[in-house]
Amino acid sequence: MFNVLERLQELREARGLSVYRLAKLSGIPQSTIATWYQKNLYPPIDKLEIICDTFGISLSEFFRTGTSRPLDQGQEMLLDRWDRLSQKEREAVLCIMDAFLS
Repeated sequence: MFNVLERLQELREARGLSVYRLAKLSGIPQSTIATWYQKNLYPPIDKLEIICDTFGISLSEFFRTGTSRPLDQGQEMLLDRWDRLSQKEREAVLCIMDAFLS
């Protein structure tokens, strides 16, 4: 099973970044990132995207690399399309998804 926090740590360590340095580069508070690790919480997609931008990778690359099982075609298509959306479009999609999930 894919573990977002392990992948985040793997990418962070590969770049020689501490949680503090990642926070400074990404603009996400250090306490927020530390809380994800301490409470085993996955970052929200918008924050994960900021981190991916900080690492210089796309969101689809984040999930594509290092997975124990490859993404299926639908998942890969979804991530590739997400990468092409503007910030405003992404916020609208997240609102729609939240409405479906509630």
